[in-house]
Amino acid sequence: MKVKLTVEGFKCERCGHEWIARKKDVTPVVCPKCKSPYWNKPKRN
Repeated sequence: MKVKLTVEGFKCERCGHEWIARKKDVTPVVCPKCKSPYWNKPKRN
């Protein structure tokens, strides 16, 4: 039997990378792909 699971994660506003943090209650400092410390702030145009 198949079951749908919902998992909360993070998405980088700069490069679009999505990931699940290793520790539950800790907000990541940088994006693991592009290493941007501004991963949670959208780019300015």
